[in-house]
Amino acid sequence: MILFRYLAREIFITMVAVTATLLVIVMSGRFVKYLAQAASGDLAPDVVFSIMAYRLPSFLELVLPLGLFIAILLAYGRLYVESEMTVMSACGLSTRRLALYTLVPSAFVALLVAWLSLSVSPAGIAKVQEIFEDAKNSSGLELLVAGRFRLDEKSGRVTYIERMDDGRQVMEEVFSAEQSRAREGGKKLSVVLAERGTIQNVEQHNARYLVLENGFQYTGKPGSQEFRVTAFEQFGQLVKEPELQRNSYKKADARSTEQLMASDDLEDKATLQWRISLGILVPIIALIAQALSKTSHRRGRYVKMLPAFLIYIVYVVSLNAARDGIEKEKIPLELGMWWVHGIFLLIALGLLFGADGWRRLRASAAKPVDTVAGQ
Repeated sequence: MILFRYLAREIFITMVAVTATLLVIVMSGRFVKYLAQAASGDLAPDVVFSIMAYRLPSFLELVLPLGLFIAILLAYGRLYVESEMTVMSACGLSTRRLALYTLVPSAFVALLVAWLSLSVSPAGIAKVQEIFEDAKNSSGLELLVAGRFRLDEKSGRVTYIERMDDGRQVMEEVFSAEQSRAREGGKKLSVVLAERGTIQNVEQHNARYLVLENGFQYTGKPGSQEFRVTAFEQFGQLVKEPELQRNSYKKADARSTEQLMASDDLEDKATLQWRISLGILVPIIALIAQALSKTSHRRGRYVKMLPAFLIYIVYVVSLNAARDGIEKEKIPLELGMWWVHGIFLLIALGLLFGADGWRRLRASAAKPVDTVAGQ
């Protein structure tokens, strides 16, 4: 029991450190992407942190298995390099018992990953999709920041507001500039200056309008004196509905596990198998990491990191390929992703017990020869 607690503590301490590092790297990259969308006006700045919070479980369900995999490689590799594992083997710690000690902490991680993938992560992804849809259907003021220019890349319109009230319902000192093609050819520039502006919904037309008050509109061709100046008390402009924000998730990812189980759609069935596979993956990669962690002081504990990562990447890519194959009806639903787990379980068992089994086979084959020679 003392030996088990020692090994489990080494695995968990290393796993926490590795997982935290990987999580910071993954979330930083995604956070920078959302900040870029907020800076360009494609995403409301005040929802960035909410999106990151809701996406945290989906990050964890992918980072935790990799963190455990690297933790076992590093922890056991250190024990082999410092000859601690040799001493344990001399005291009776066999490969089979070490595998049992390894599977216990990996079982806790597998349960945590299964809980995240089956329950928490789908709810978080659904919230993220709601935020994107709310940003699409919002009044438009959420995408504007006082004191900053906003460029709409599709229409080419540049908008600037000096101030915005606390309720974000009224814009003050509004500037808007947009280029369009003139009937005579060439480009026409339209510049609007107004004291204030609001967004009004017209339910009978199912449309939204930007209503500007007390301002001027300047229309004409740049570089010429053909400009028209119009003063207005109210000026209405149709606000075009932006397209849906694209994200990396499929529709089935936001559905609950209960909905997936009740559905007959192939995409839902493939998503359900993917969620279950994340939990099954954990103990299998733990056994693979245990087998590949075996090293010596002369070779160091990082010598097998590259082949270990290659096996892990092939495992995850194979599961993704199987998921796509199910959705496209190239792989039978009954076969699903289970064949991938079976193959890598055989690889894990072969790496763990293959050398011992081969030695035993050779020893048993050599026994009759030795007996005959002795006679």
